[in-house]
Amino acid sequence: MSYPGFPMASDPRLGLWLQAEGSLTSRLRRHGRVEVQVQQQGAMALWAPEQADLQQLCGYVREVVLLLDGRPAVWARSATTLQAIKGPWRAMKGLGTRPLAELLFAARHVEREPLQALHLPKTGAMQRHLGQQWLQLPQPRAQTGIPHWARSSVFWHNGHPLRVMEAFSPWVLRLKPA
Repeated sequence: MSYPGFPMASDPRLGLWLQAEGSLTSRLRRHGRVEVQVQQQGAMALWAPEQADLQQLCGYVREVVLLLDGRPAVWARSATTLQAIKGPWRAMKGLGTRPLAELLFAARHVEREPLQALHLPKTGAMQRHLGQQWLQLPQPRAQTGIPHWARSSVFWHNGHPLRVMEAFSPWVLRLKPA
């Protein structure tokens, strides 16, 4: 399936990763062992795209890095409203090192809006934040590369939104998305 705005012409695998439906964690597991490393979580200010999707200035945010066989593969940021973290998305607080996919794809009555491709600018607050966390990871930069492509979507559960953004390390985009 192809979505408008997805970069298909330059690298078909890039588009396939960015538009792959279902659990990203499951797709990564086809290539090796996946671990979740929590970077930070809690109540904080939301970024402009999150504010637009959640209609809030502050929310509950969880940032993680998915490691594939010990290598940083995906940086992910999930955000919901402070009201929703006390309601239908409360299990997000107790995930620890378990993937968010356990909530999203196992829960009944969770609906997902269409995926949106994002080309992350080389400068700006979002890229600076992601880059600072990425560069603190144990793998040398030359082996992983800072993510420049991401995807986002909003999940709905009992009328409450959860926005998820997943940014891909360049080396992952060379893998077959299976």
